[in-house]
Amino acid sequence: MHAVVSRWRNSAAVVLLALVSLAPAGAADPSAVRPMPGATGATDALSAAIVARLHAGAFEAPASRAEQQELQRLYPPGRNAARWLDAGGRPGPQAQAALALLTTADREGLVPADYHAEALAQSAARLAGAGGPAPDEAAAWELGLSLGVLRYLRHLHVGRVDPSAVRFRLPVRDHHHDFAALLDEALQGHRLTALVTGLTPPFGQYRALREELARYRGLAASPPPAALQTVPALAAGQRHAVVPALRERLRMLGDLPAHEAVDPQSDHYDAPLAEAVRRFQLRHGLGVDGVLGRSTQETLNVPLARRVRQIELAMERLRWLPHPDGRPFIAINIPMFRLWAWSAGGPDAEPALNMRVVVGRALDTQTPVFTEEMRYLVFRPYWNVPSSIVRQEILPALERDPGYLDRHEMELVAGASDDAPAVAATPAHLALLRQGGLRLRQRPGPRNALGAVKFIFPNAHNVYLHGTPALSWFERSRRDASHGCVRLEDPLALAQWVLRDQPQWTRERIEAAAAGKASLRVDLPQPLRVMLFYVTAAVVPGEGVVHFVADVYGHDRRLEALLARPPAR
Repeated sequence: MHAVVSRWRNSAAVVLLALVSLAPAGAADPSAVRPMPGATGATDALSAAIVARLHAGAFEAPASRAEQQELQRLYPPGRNAARWLDAGGRPGPQAQAALALLTTADREGLVPADYHAEALAQSAARLAGAGGPAPDEAAAWELGLSLGVLRYLRHLHVGRVDPSAVRFRLPVRDHHHDFAALLDEALQGHRLTALVTGLTPPFGQYRALREELARYRGLAASPPPAALQTVPALAAGQRHAVVPALRERLRMLGDLPAHEAVDPQSDHYDAPLAEAVRRFQLRHGLGVDGVLGRSTQETLNVPLARRVRQIELAMERLRWLPHPDGRPFIAINIPMFRLWAWSAGGPDAEPALNMRVVVGRALDTQTPVFTEEMRYLVFRPYWNVPSSIVRQEILPALERDPGYLDRHEMELVAGASDDAPAVAATPAHLALLRQGGLRLRQRPGPRNALGAVKFIFPNAHNVYLHGTPALSWFERSRRDASHGCVRLEDPLALAQWVLRDQPQWTRERIEAAAAGKASLRVDLPQPLRVMLFYVTAAVVPGEGVVHFVADVYGHDRRLEALLARPPAR
């Protein structure tokens, strides 16, 4: 042991000389290499080696400027002692716990290679060997582990990709922390596990997806089932040679209960199997009819590795969402075409309300992802037709049909308020409409595009929730058809929930306001959070089973491309 300590002391002298040459004139800080109280020659040498590497920016793995600054905060002047290594330069218990986190990062949908987990684990074995490491080797490993852990904590808590990179307007910074300070405090108190638990997204949805990730990884790692051959549509009562393979697939996925006592080689498409197909269709955003048609067959043949990736992408996006604050809120998952509302207890409680919605067209008018506060709702609203719709749809229709405005209860107005007077649709006024000098609006009524009520949460996109007279859309499985706003299946039910704490707004009064002759604005006493988010894999609230849907806007594809880049945050 004496020989090891002597070697560390000699190395410390070399490192101190290096520090003098690295520091700019007049910038040396004697406290930067001041030994900790009670430090031995070995710990002094390791501290000096850590300082030398910090000053030189010499890390075993690439570190961004922000990450280098985090490391400097973790090892400030006067407190340069190793956080993970003992006096002999060997990994301690907290280092082993950190390595376990990094090597199993895939359980959280993260990538262990982003944190150089394998290389750190291999180096840890060498550091623990007889004789002990040289100070510079130990310092390199110490800083490498700190870099990996800091990056892991940040990725776990706020995600690897900044949502603004995919044009999602989400307040990630609201739950961004000084991870260096948090890690320092946790290590001093031997509370690394508690820190990780506290930084894990606090959603039951996230925990449920983590369980499904493990399950689907297990399924994907098993010998793959044979692809189902394409067959004519099958309905209950028919027979076909593909039925045994279908039954096996649905049993593996959990849609066909394992206790169903059926001959596995039977080619009979019986009622229990048709019911299992219905469950599968419901979980995958398909039309639910129990018939083994083309779209159902294609979806059954999607590789399980793709489902794993969908879950990983969903977990990344959940890290971007605002954390629960105890208030009621509304959440809309765009590709699932569904809205939920929670009164209390946060997102882990049963939703108080859920309904189908119609969102923006995938091709040209996608509903944006963002979060805002609902401030008021309007019964019997006017629809102020956006100028883009006027140019692209209304004016061409007017050229073909001069009676278009009258038939659709539309009028020209000169002002922006609801009480702005209407003007006649003369050629001169239509010319002003083309030039943007007049506005077009649709009067309240049964044909109004906004239905009986609209819900306003002011935002840069001019997106809101509203009713619709086009109810047939809610019978479809794919519902991207709007100009960007969100159409509601049952707007009066949402109005009743939104106004539930105002006793004067009974269901009867809500129905009367929705059927009245005049527009009526109702302000909310407290703002109500509205989240429009986008995941193609989710454990649906109130059901407890994982659903997968199509990537209607292509956001999964773009996120995958960003995740393929080396981490730079």
